[in-house]
Amino acid sequence: MNKLVFLLIAVLSLSSCNEKKEKKEKKNQKPNIVYILADDLGYGDLSCYGQDKFETPNIDKLAKRGMKFTQHYSGAAVCAPSRSTLLTGKHTGHTSIRGNKELDGEGQLPMKGSSITVAELLKTAGYTTGAFGKWGLGFPGSEGDANNQGFDEFYGYNCQRMAHRYYPAYLRHNQDKEYLEGNDWTNTVTYAPDKIQDATLQFIENNKDTSFFAYVPLVLPHAELISPNDSIMEMFEGKFDEVPYVGVKGSDYGPDMIQSKFCSQKTPYAAFAAMVTRMDNYVGQITAKLEELGIADNTIVMFASDNGPHAAGGANPVYFNSAGGLRGIKRDLYEGGIRAPFIAVWPNKIEAGSVSDHVSAFWDFLPTCAAIAGVKSVEGIDGISFLPELLGEANQEEHDHLYWEFSRKGGRQAVRMGDWKAVIYKLHKQGELELYNLATDVSESNNVADQHPDIVAKMKEIMKKEHVDSKRFPL
Repeated sequence: MNKLVFLLIAVLSLSSCNEKKEKKEKKNQKPNIVYILADDLGYGDLSCYGQDKFETPNIDKLAKRGMKFTQHYSGAAVCAPSRSTLLTGKHTGHTSIRGNKELDGEGQLPMKGSSITVAELLKTAGYTTGAFGKWGLGFPGSEGDANNQGFDEFYGYNCQRMAHRYYPAYLRHNQDKEYLEGNDWTNTVTYAPDKIQDATLQFIENNKDTSFFAYVPLVLPHAELISPNDSIMEMFEGKFDEVPYVGVKGSDYGPDMIQSKFCSQKTPYAAFAAMVTRMDNYVGQITAKLEELGIADNTIVMFASDNGPHAAGGANPVYFNSAGGLRGIKRDLYEGGIRAPFIAVWPNKIEAGSVSDHVSAFWDFLPTCAAIAGVKSVEGIDGISFLPELLGEANQEEHDHLYWEFSRKGGRQAVRMGDWKAVIYKLHKQGELELYNLATDVSESNNVADQHPDIVAKMKEIMKKEHVDSKRFPL
C-alpha cells in the first residue's frame, strides 16, 4: 500500500512539474501577431469612426478593448504599393512596388527578391507565417510570390484582377490551384472570402502552440459589389435609396464574362453594407478563435485599411460618408485617399479604450513587429516602431515627415510634416504645390501655399529627397 501511495505522489509531482514547465514556456513564448487589412475601406466606414448607416460591432469592440488611432496612414492610395510599404517598411519613394502594374496572365509585377519583408524578419525570430487573402505583389512562382517573401503558407488570390471576383473558379493554396465547388466563372456557388476565412482560422488553430504571424489582407469590401443571399444581405435589402449599377457587356457571370470587370448590381448600397458587415463578422470570428484557444492574452491584433474608399461597381462613398468628412477617395493623396482606420489590441499591454493621435504610417509596421518579437529591425527603412505608443510609454519617437507618391493620374506627391500637408497633382505638367494646415483645416479646403513660401520650399525639398527613381515606376 505504501508503495502505491509513493508511486501516486511521484506521478502527481511529475505532472505538476511538467505543468509548471509548460506554463513557463508559454509565458516566455513570443507574442503572436495578427494583422487584418481591409480592402478599400474608408476612414469613416466603421461605426467606431463615425459610420451611422450600418454598424461594425466586432471592430468597435476591438476599439473598446485596445487603442484607436486617429492619424494613421496607409502606404499608398491604391492596393499593391500600399501592401508593399506595409511589408517592407519603405514608403512609395523607396519600396519596389509603387503602383498597380499588370502583367499578362495571372498576377502582377513582382516585388524584388532583395526586399526584406515582415514575414522574413519574423521567421528569424522563430515565427510561423501565413498570408490569407489578396496578395498582388508577384505572379505565382515569381520572386514576389508570397512563398518566396517569407510566408510559410498562402491561401487566397495571388492576382488582384482575379480578386475583382468573389466567385472565382479557384484560389491559390501556396503554388497549387484549389478549385471552388460550383464556381466556373458562370455559376456563383462558393463565396471565396468565406473559404479564405476558414483557412485563416485553421492556420491559427494549427499554430496555437507556437508563435505565429497571420497576415490577413481581406478582399472585402473592394468591388465587385456582391454578397451571398443570406441573412446578412437581408438585413440591408430595402434599407437604402438604391442607384442600380449596370456593368459593361461581359461583366456579369456567364460565358462571356470579363474577369477583371465588375458585375451588375441592382442594390449596390445594400451589397456594400453587407460586405462590410461580413468583414466585421470575420474579425469577430478571429478574436473568438484566439479566446477559445486560450492565446488571446499573448496575441496582438491589428486592424487597418489599405487606402481610401472606392467608388467602383456602384459604390457611393459620398452616400455613406466613407471618407469620414476628409477630402478625396481611393487614388487621391488628399487625406480621404490615405488616412486609414487603425486599431490595435493586446490584453494587459495596451490600455483598453485608449485613443492615440500619434502620426504613423504603414511603413512603421515592420519595425514595430521587430520590437514586439525582440529582434533587430531592417536597416535602411523609413519606418519607426510605434510600440512605445501602444504600451503608453513616454519615449515614442516621432516622424519628421511622411511621404507618398503615385505615378498615375498625371503624377502625384504628398508630404505631411507636423500639421502641414503638401500635395502636388499633375506633376507631369508642373502642377502647383498646395499647402494645408491640418490642425485647422483637416478637410483640406483652404490652400495657404501663397502665405507660407518657406514651408512650400521645405516641402519641395522633401519631395525631391524622398523620391528615388524607379525604371519600373517612373514618376
